[in-house]
Amino acid sequence: MADIAGIPVPGQAVFVHAYALPPLPYPYDALEPHISAEIMTLHHDKHHQAYISNLNALLTNYSSAVAQGRVADQIALQPGLRFHGGGHINHALFWPSLAPASSDDAKKPKKKAPQLTKALTAQYGDVEGFWAAFSKTLLGIQGSGWGWLVKLDGSDSLRIVTTKDQDPVVDAVPVLGIDMWEHAYYLQYRNGKQSYVDNVWQIINWTTAEARFTGTRDDALDVVQVTLSV
Repeated sequence: MADIAGIPVPGQAVFVHAYALPPLPYPYDALEPHISAEIMTLHHDKHHQAYISNLNALLTNYSSAVAQGRVADQIALQPGLRFHGGGHINHALFWPSLAPASSDDAKKPKKKAPQLTKALTAQYGDVEGFWAAFSKTLLGIQGSGWGWLVKLDGSDSLRIVTTKDQDPVVDAVPVLGIDMWEHAYYLQYRNGKQSYVDNVWQIINWTTAEARFTGTRDDALDVVQVTLSV
């Protein structure tokens, strides 16, 4: 029996993609002293890996529920898919957003991100004005979540937004995202969120940010697609 409009019928086998942990684009200690090697190791190898492992298990269960026509189970699995899928997406975007402080990628925003810095200057006065506004938003996040600089689809208009827990950006291009979960900073900064934010400013990868600003949402999410292992 054929499916209708791409919707599998009960009993039909469903192919399940699996995701793998992407390697960091730099050594674990490359962001020191701003983010310690200990945090990077735990954050990448343990936290990000856990999101991927849980996502893969949920996708397998979801495909089984689809194949067997168990709609209630499909609905029950969706919050987990959103959380762990979002966790994978957000972290896959996060790692390339950072660069060693001594690199040109981090030190020279005007050279490495000319179009983005021009847009930031137009909206926030200058790059430092943007970071002041962004920092205020990051520090205002209650509980766990992410702060984002996004580009609205079909324009060069920028917005600072937040997402709760591991919700990903779904309606814009994620230009820059900062993880404000405690696991991203607590081992090093304890409850000093301000110090964490101040130090992250020193390790922004402006080359990555420029590529996302000048590209599409699909371009930005290529970092997720390349982690497909099956």
